Amino acid sequence: MHRIEAGISDYNTHPFGTADVMWQKKESLLHYRGHEEQPWTKTFPPTRESVLEDKWVDMWLEDENRPIQDLYCSMQRKREIRRKQERKNAKKTGWKSWKEEKTRFWGQFKIKTSGVLQYLILWKGTLQTIGGKFGTGIQSYFSFLRFLVLMNLVTFLLIAGFIVIPNIVFNELGLEQTLTGSNTSDICFKYDPNPKGLERFYIFIMDILMGTGFMELTYMFYGYYKNSSVNLAEFSYNIPLAYLVTTLVYFLLSLLWTVVRSVQGFKQSLITEDSSMTNYTDKVFAGWDFCIKDEKIIKLKQRSIRYELKVNLEEEKMRRLHAQRTMKQRIGIYAIRVFLNLIVIGLICGAFYCIYRSTQESQILLGSEQVKGSFIRELLTGYLPSIVITAANFLLPLLFNIGIKWEKYNLSMEIKLTLVRCVFLRLASLGMLLYSLWNNITCGDTEDKAPCEMCGYNYKDNKCWETRVGQEMYKLLIFDFLTVLVMILLVDFPRKIFVDHCSCKPIQLWGQQEFMVPQFVLDIIYGQTVCWIGTFFCPLLPLLNTIKYFIIFYMKRLTLFSNCRPADQTFRASSANFFFLLVLFLGLAISWVPVLYSIFAMTPSKACGPFRNQVYIWDTISTPVDSLPKIAREFLQFIASQAFVIPLFLLSCIVMFYLMALGSSYGKLVNTLKDQLQVERSRKIFLNQAYQ
Repeated sequence: MHRIEAGISDYNTHPFGTADVMWQKKESLLHYRGHEEQPWTKTFPPTRESVLEDKWVDMWLEDENRPIQDLYCSMQRKREIRRKQERKNAKKTGWKSWKEEKTRFWGQFKIKTSGVLQYLILWKGTLQTIGGKFGTGIQSYFSFLRFLVLMNLVTFLLIAGFIVIPNIVFNELGLEQTLTGSNTSDICFKYDPNPKGLERFYIFIMDILMGTGFMELTYMFYGYYKNSSVNLAEFSYNIPLAYLVTTLVYFLLSLLWTVVRSVQGFKQSLITEDSSMTNYTDKVFAGWDFCIKDEKIIKLKQRSIRYELKVNLEEEKMRRLHAQRTMKQRIGIYAIRVFLNLIVIGLICGAFYCIYRSTQESQILLGSEQVKGSFIRELLTGYLPSIVITAANFLLPLLFNIGIKWEKYNLSMEIKLTLVRCVFLRLASLGMLLYSLWNNITCGDTEDKAPCEMCGYNYKDNKCWETRVGQEMYKLLIFDFLTVLVMILLVDFPRKIFVDHCSCKPIQLWGQQEFMVPQFVLDIIYGQTVCWIGTFFCPLLPLLNTIKYFIIFYMKRLTLFSNCRPADQTFRASSANFFFLLVLFLGLAISWVPVLYSIFAMTPSKACGPFRNQVYIWDTISTPVDSLPKIAREFLQFIASQAFVIPLFLLSCIVMFYLMALGSSYGKLVNTLKDQLQVERSRKIFLNQAYQ
């Protein structure tokens, strides 16, 4: 009996005693027989741990290339395994021994290399510190920002390697050969943005901020690239073809990268979302890393687990309150939600009208004599659409956050619904700006249709309309970056100073700032969507976006540690990560529309760009295909025909439905296993109570 009490006390004092440990103790107690004190090794049969360890060691010995330090067993057992391997290897000679030695060396080299590469992960230590102090929810924002920095950097390297650098090299060496000539007497072919004569200094600053003047004659914008090719012996390089193919490749790369990361986030979301049984047990019993020795890292890990437990408790509290509502209370809440949604729709429509009017007025005023000659008025007029879009994106989300409190959703639903509204506002406002530009380029609202009939586009207002679109995206990116810096330097830091050093009651009620992850994530998704749209018209935009996000990372980190406090309401990082990537995927899909429409449906500018003097940009692909051999040409034409696309679409649908059915069956199996675990847990609790 003393032995039984000792076993139970040993379990109760175990700092991380799991249900499996308790079950092993109970199995050992059930096998106990007799009244005499006997050693444990004689009283009990081999435990399940020892049996599993022997099987694990046998499986380990079969693979001689695996490092022994990764084996989970005692040091004595590891020494025995080492001696067995040495005796076994001593019998081998010749080619087999040399081959195994090389394989073992290569395995150790890969392990060491992977260990070294861990130190090269961008901002790894900073993300761990943020996760420990402020929770994984805020950490997910900085992790997402790092993902966008890497994506933009890879996109820039792709564009620089296949578009920018070849153009620079061919231009310096004088190897370019023009593919199609231009009729200089035709008005459609006249384009010279270079200013004539002596200009004032503020014009130089204006050109940098607005992308006009000398900036149009740099590799920054579409209009500077030429429709030329290089043919040297067997080497041939077609610059328009490289421009178009690189555009399609970086769009495809962004799609694949986003989908892969979304799938990983979706898997994690599936595991953590439906975890009512393991929300707390996983974090309490299996959430600690016993290899941590640094006191600083220990505190960060403790804080991280504490914030995750806080999230679970908040969500459980909200679910309990929702379940206690009466029918009358639910009807009242639904009525409030309908009313507030109507107000939200009205505010968004008003914002769209303001964006449309500001774009039209900006294009009219920039060509008038009232604005020219004044630096401030010209700058404000040029940035008028960006100012209106930024103001709408700043003010309306504040109203959305106030209204969402009256709709009585749970925490996760509040975040997602606010994000959906803000996403619709930002991306749709961007679409409204593009619609206004396209309406002007195609002479949509103008009575004078002659420029469009003569050149295929509004040559009078847009001599190089691709560069015009690129300038708007360029200004949006710069203004968005300046807005972030102004908010951090002129709002966040003064607010922190006032709260710390002012005893005024309104200032204290205002309180210290919280780090609003959903709003900040939406800001960088909006910036990334602008970059995707503008990259075709402004090829160096990914470089500017990389620098912008790199600076924003450190500025946000500074304001987080200096000005912000942990949020009163935290949220689950796993579901947030997946939702953020879903919004990013939506931004990518929206960015395809103007780019693909420009490639397939619009007449390119005749006086600028690599596709000048062509009917459509897509003709750059079809012309080289016609010069291929007959078999290759027929094969590519078959791939582009309906005879291939329709069966491919049907096959994709079949595969998709199969995967959906497979996922559903796996989900049912997982739920069945969870039910079995629930029954097993109840059984172990009953046994524990029976023997206490």
